[in-house]
Amino acid sequence: MDETGGRPCPRCGRPLFERHCKYVCPAHGVVYDCADTFY
Repeated sequence: MDETGGRPCPRCGRPLFERHCKYVCPAHGVVYDCADTFY
């Protein structure tokens, strides 16, 4: 698991964390799923 963060959250700019095929924002929860091909 990558604990350093990655892509920025589109809502607040904080680094997203990848969890079980989802990108999770520490402030907003799941932002993207791995099925989302637009990001």
